[in-house]
Amino acid sequence: MKLSTKGRYGLRALIDLALYSESEAVSIQSIATRQNISDSYLEQLVRKLKSAGLVVSVRGAQGGYKLARPAGEISVGDVLRALEGSLDAVTCNGGGEHSCQGADLCVTRYVWQRINNSIKETVDSIMLDQLVEESRRMRDKGQIQVQKCDN
Repeated sequence: MKLSTKGRYGLRALIDLALYSESEAVSIQSIATRQNISDSYLEQLVRKLKSAGLVVSVRGAQGGYKLARPAGEISVGDVLRALEGSLDAVTCNGGGEHSCQGADLCVTRYVWQRINNSIKETVDSIMLDQLVEESRRMRDKGQIQVQKCDN
């Protein structure tokens, strides 16, 4: 499975939001600047994250965005599903609306189900607060965070 920029940038934006919104709301512009993402693209991502109940907007002079719930309650899977939709690497489910003609006899279906389950288990077990702590640890060690990657 290959994630699009929506998932990759959206996760980076949510980590940034978790890091900087503890005391006050964070503006789209400040996240965009720190993460090297265009304001307009980030606005699209934040709208999806807001619709999914992961962020809330704060109005007013000090307005911006905050996490809708504690970072320890938001998984990477929550973020990726909000932005990417299904996380299945293969849509063969062996009997649902997307099944193929040979689904009843398909031995490889077992492989696809295991792969899909592994992806879900992994992304659902990593919480946003873990990524925030890792980010702080890297910053404290003086390691440079890569702002843009090509993969």
